[in-house]
Amino acid sequence: QVQLVESGGGLVQAGGSLRLSCAASGRTFSSYVMAWFRQAPGKEREFVAWISRSGAATSYTDSLKGRFTISRDNAKNTVYLQMNSLKPEDTAVYYCAGVYSGSWYEKERSYDYWGQGTQVTVSS
Repeated sequence: QVQLVESGGGLVQAGGSLRLSCAASGRTFSSYVMAWFRQAPGKEREFVAWISRSGAATSYTDSLKGRFTISRDNAKNTVYLQMNSLKPEDTAVYYCAGVYSGSWYEKERSYDYWGQGTQVTVSS
């Protein structure tokens, strides 16, 4: 069982940056593929990025490549999402998710564990 707790959200002006953190409980964090998803008001939750167990491999939704960076520190049981050049359309609740094994890591249904989400609001 893994518990995930996000932090780092808040209000930022367009063009600014935020770094989200997701702290995981348990001693097997390094065994989990981790991801970030987001859900904007009135929209479905969408994939942002995933990172492999070692951190060697990452994948992003095309529209966010170059602005967002996912990383992890297995010694700290934490996955991060660095968000730069933020835009008002990035406003959403951001969720981290984890899965022990599987495939199709861009798919929400692939993940077994979810955090409660952290609100990111980008003002114009």
